[in-house]
Amino acid sequence: MAQINEDTVEYVAIDWLREIGYDYVHGGEIAPGEPAAERDDYREVLLLGRLRRSLAGINGHLPRAVRADVIEDVIRKIERPISQKIEQNNHAFHQWLVEGVDVSFHHEGSVRHDKVWLVDFDDPQNNDWLVVNQFTVMDINHRSGAKTNRRPDLVLFVNGIPLTIFEFKDAKNEKADIRAAFNQCQTYKTDIGSIFTFNELLVISDGLEARLGTLTSGWEWFRQWRTVDGIQLDPYQLELETLIKGVFQPEIFLDLIRNFIVFEIDGSKYAKKVAAYHQYHAVNKALDRTLYATGIHGDQRVGVVWHTQGSGKSLSMLFYAGKVIQHPQMANPTLIILTDRNDLDDQLFGTFSTGQELLRQEPVQAGSRQHLQDLLQVAAGGVVFTTIQKFRPEEDMIDYPLLSDRRNIVFIADEAHRSQYGFDAKLTQRGDEARISYGFAKYVRDALPNASFIGFTGTPVETTDANTKQVFGDYIDIYDIQRAVDDGATVPIYYQGRLAELQLRDAMRGQLDPEFNEITESQEDEVRESLKTKWAALEAMVGTEERLKQVANDIVEHFEERLDILDGKGMIVTMSRRIAVDLYEQIIKLRPEWHSDRDENGAIKVIMTGSASDPGYYQPHIRNKPRRKALADRFKDADDSLKLVIVRDMWLTGFDAPPLHTMYVDKPMHSHGLMQAIARVNRVFRDKPGGLVVDYLGIAPDLQEAVQQYTQQGSGKPAFDQSEAIKVMLTRYEDIKRMFGIFDHSAFKDSSLPPADRLRLIPSAMEHILSLPFNGKEPKQRYLEHVSALAKAFALSVPAEEAMRIRDDLAFFQAVQSAFRKATPTDDRPMIEDIEPAIKQLVSKAVASDNVIDIFKAAGIASPNIAVLSDDFLNEVAHLPQKNLALEMLRKLLNDEIRARSRTNAVQARSFAAMIEQTIRRYQNRSIDAAETILELINLAKGLKKANQRGEDLGLSDNELAFYDALAESKSAVEVMGDKELAVIAMELVKSVRANTTIDWTVKESARAKMRVLVKRILRKFGYPPDLRDKATQTVLEQAELLAVYWSGDSVE
Repeated sequence: MAQINEDTVEYVAIDWLREIGYDYVHGGEIAPGEPAAERDDYREVLLLGRLRRSLAGINGHLPRAVRADVIEDVIRKIERPISQKIEQNNHAFHQWLVEGVDVSFHHEGSVRHDKVWLVDFDDPQNNDWLVVNQFTVMDINHRSGAKTNRRPDLVLFVNGIPLTIFEFKDAKNEKADIRAAFNQCQTYKTDIGSIFTFNELLVISDGLEARLGTLTSGWEWFRQWRTVDGIQLDPYQLELETLIKGVFQPEIFLDLIRNFIVFEIDGSKYAKKVAAYHQYHAVNKALDRTLYATGIHGDQRVGVVWHTQGSGKSLSMLFYAGKVIQHPQMANPTLIILTDRNDLDDQLFGTFSTGQELLRQEPVQAGSRQHLQDLLQVAAGGVVFTTIQKFRPEEDMIDYPLLSDRRNIVFIADEAHRSQYGFDAKLTQRGDEARISYGFAKYVRDALPNASFIGFTGTPVETTDANTKQVFGDYIDIYDIQRAVDDGATVPIYYQGRLAELQLRDAMRGQLDPEFNEITESQEDEVRESLKTKWAALEAMVGTEERLKQVANDIVEHFEERLDILDGKGMIVTMSRRIAVDLYEQIIKLRPEWHSDRDENGAIKVIMTGSASDPGYYQPHIRNKPRRKALADRFKDADDSLKLVIVRDMWLTGFDAPPLHTMYVDKPMHSHGLMQAIARVNRVFRDKPGGLVVDYLGIAPDLQEAVQQYTQQGSGKPAFDQSEAIKVMLTRYEDIKRMFGIFDHSAFKDSSLPPADRLRLIPSAMEHILSLPFNGKEPKQRYLEHVSALAKAFALSVPAEEAMRIRDDLAFFQAVQSAFRKATPTDDRPMIEDIEPAIKQLVSKAVASDNVIDIFKAAGIASPNIAVLSDDFLNEVAHLPQKNLALEMLRKLLNDEIRARSRTNAVQARSFAAMIEQTIRRYQNRSIDAAETILELINLAKGLKKANQRGEDLGLSDNELAFYDALAESKSAVEVMGDKELAVIAMELVKSVRANTTIDWTVKESARAKMRVLVKRILRKFGYPPDLRDKATQTVLEQAELLAVYWSGDSVE
């Protein structure tokens, strides 16, 4: 693509959509008032003619005599909003779309009940597929009440219903990238909410990048779609082509809508989630394997889906369950979802309960062995949650009773690598008694001999684990750590060992039995007495008062230093409830303000279960399920004051808290349990660069084992040593130090100097950077990139000594970076305004936090009024000692002024922009020096002022001056007609063009033709030179399009 701009991207996208079966029409052609109009009013967002025709064709099962009337009733129903909240309206429509609209009607003397389908899911080609560009919508801004009109770039219609909006931006424009497209979509939601009632997906792209999301997705949840067939990644050079062909092929699009979108509703909060590409293709592979495994020739082993922790495994299980239930070959199956812990059962059950619309039924939790048996003795159907332990027979039984011999029963096991899942027998000693017990699979085979098994896991199955393969089969799909991090589905995890600092004896590691992982708070776990004894011995050593004081001091200091640079949450993992409570007491002695007796207040809480028989000092920390749920909600809320929790087992698996970035591990863990626990910190949150695991008990060897396990079967490391982040940090630090060379910024850190004196260093620092040679890239841009990378690495390294030593230097570097962004033109874009960054701007200890850097004031001149650019200000800039900085400041101010004028006066803005670009190019080529460049830019600034004055001299308004400039762009016309005559024509043009401006005239060819005739008639009337009229007409229409935005009342974008 030689010239990539917004229009180019738009038309290329249209071509790709046409390739996969969409018809195309320009929005102007079907706008109200046009010969081919498909709606009567800009407030209509449904193409009603197409909708009526499509519904009549799809719903042939309705009696012909009543079909048209029933369809009209349905259209009225879906057109009528049920709420003022667009999310609620969207949810209601989504249900009608995927489930059909229930209808009742009189026919042949009786009342009939039926459904009207809005799309044909069974035959995608029996639907009307249309892409429309420049589709103008009028509405009322739901916040201000003002009338608005907006024009999304592309809208995909299925049967006349606008199911997808595409928003494009120009990759070359530094202010109009993919993040600007995201912001534009947020504006649409406020300004034209009516179209979002029907929206299923949003696509944003600048031609280089492309992302997919929903109307509730935050910026970080707009994701790339990297495959078309689920096998080959990135098959096309451009992300947008892969996304369009991988998502919007009719069969895939309808499958996504029907089976891979879920609403999570919490009170008045709606979260609409769509599957990522790895979830979509893994689930469909798993469905194919299920149909074979449950068939007459199948071996009942579906397989294992390994999707790394944090990449949406629970939702993948939900999507899979929904598809299996819906498939006719499964004949209303029974699904049994298995976990090995009560808290995991609750968490996964919560996910399925929230998404029960996909299941088309309500899941049920088995409360006991007998309840489980009752639930499974059914003829068909059911989604049953249970723990493995409920499949163990009564004490005096070896076999489990037969419950059903149906083949359409599927076991869905969470974390399909537990030792309990096997067939093996083992001898369990209890006092003087011994009994044989078997793995879960044996008992399930007794109860349900023809059931099939599928496992989902966030960690790889160990190569020595024969049980898992014997029960579940081979891998169905693998989505490993490396791909998850590359895709932005998770963030990397870093490891910091603090064992030596706490002087825990190495001999203690000998007592870290692998079976320690099996000891949990769950009352259903069986624990050997010998293991309890070993655990108690280690717990006593780890939980001494002196050691806990040391750990508490270290955690408080460490966590506060982390929070200084990275907003978020922390979790402490302890060996026992006693240690959790005692550590809490030690921490609040150090920070009493963190404590509160009330659940809704306080910065630190212990999360644990218990009973009335527990010691009295445990009782304030023992909460029932609803109270723990309320604390979980607080902890997940980035803005809530609950920053730190202490747990033993709760929340270590299946718990998502994206703001969590630091985990303090003071408990022996290994293998899958360790991997699942540390993955709590790998969730995506704003610009969080990674998670940190701090080890107080020496889990490094266990991590090393996990690394070996991962590298044998997948790519990517479970955790990186923090030293790797420190290396990156120090490398970036040295890069910046080299840029500053002999420049001395030590005074910035001198707290004895007044803040104003320290801030005055910043203009000199900027001047120094700007005076460096280009070396392939502008020095300012190199500096900004280095500082951004340093800040990320610093956030991962804090509070390592190496990081704390450079803290104040980074504060200075960031102050200079901030000044560059505010006062000079820059391609270095900070986070979009809708997203508060997690990485904080450091404030030097030597500069008060409320000092906002004003680079003009720091340089010793008054801040300018950009629209004025007075002679006094220009004179001050010309005499600044920092010539390179003065040049950049002037360039920024002039660019901002020209950008503002480009909204109303295209010719003037284009002319001055070209002159600035020419001047800067000569400076960059070193044809002129900084001082000469400044003088040229000052002359341009004065020229801008004179341009405004010229309008006043001619007696023209700003709008009239804009048309005058369009006419006077030809010097020949000025010579022939003179300024006064051109001014008269300009006034006439404003009067006539404004009177004929209508909504959407810029995209309606008939309206544009009418406007073109009007302009030519006026030019002819006043004798504008014939040979110049065509060019002038084109320029006047360009100018009219800009002003029409304001004349029509609102911006159309």
